[in-house]
Formats: sequence, C-alpha cells, structure tokens
Amino acid sequence: MVVLIVVFGLMLVEAMLSASNERSLRARGGVEAPGDVYKMMRVAYPGAFLAMIGEGAVRGGPPAPVLAAGIALFLAAKSLKWWAILSLGPFWSFRVIVIPGATLVTNGPYRYLRHPNYVAIVGELISVALMTGAVIAGPLATAGFGLLMLKRIALEERALRLR
Repeated sequence: MVVLIVVFGLMLVEAMLSASNERSLRARGGVEAPGDVYKMMRVAYPGAFLAMIGEGAVRGGPPAPVLAAGIALFLAAKSLKWWAILSLGPFWSFRVIVIPGATLVTNGPYRYLRHPNYVAIVGELISVALMTGAVIAGPLATAGFGLLMLKRIALEERALRLR
C-alpha cells in the first residue's frame, strides 16, 4: 500500500507540473509534435505500476534485501528524474511541445545523457518491480513501456531537429 501511495502521489505531482508547463509552452508558441505515443503512454505508465503492485499484493512481496535494493533504486531514479525536470524548468512536460527557436537544454543531467528522464523511468519501473516482487509484471511492463519510450525518443529527436 505504501508503494501505491508513494508512486501515484509523485505521479500526481508530476502530472500537475506537466499540465502547468504545457499551458505555458503553448502560450509561448510551443508546437506539439505530431505522431506522439502519449495517449498510449498515459495509460501504460500507471497501468504498469498497478500491474506490478497487484502482483506484489498477490505474491506477498519480496525478501527484505530485494525490497531494500528496490527502494534505493527508486530514490536514485526519482532523483535523476527530478534533476532532469528542474534542469528543463518550464520546458518539461509529459507531451513533446517545442518552442521554435528555443535553445536546447544542455545543463544538469543533459550534460551527460541525451534522455535522462527516460533512464529514470526505466529505473522507476525496475525499482517498483523489485519493491513489489513482481517477477512477471515487472519485466513485461518494463519491456512494453520501453518500446513506447523508444518511439517517443525518436519523435523527440525529430522535433528537436526541426525546432
């Protein structure tokens, strides 16, 4: 239950920030990239966590060392994600919205990784699989959402080249 509250509580905070930034980006002339997989992602992302938490509830959870590893990875993943969010500032959103002529962000984790937010999401998925003991839903959800992220990354790269 704690995992459910923490994961979905943080997801809600991120959704509210994203919605605010999306309004701001559009007001500044931002254009949403066509062909996005966002509609699928907005269902698959919370669905992946629900599936893992559900499996964990049925299985009874993992051994303590696996739980501890999951917690550590979750904290690291969320730290990376929020570093990326703070580095992008008002440019961060769930949707791919580009302001024509805007300068590409290259500070923070973007100095080292092209897509740190997606690295963090993989960390979140793996960590929740560990914390819940989701040996079936965890790998399936991570692989499935990983495929959506590959499509999303390709879209972002095209959008950023056209800015």
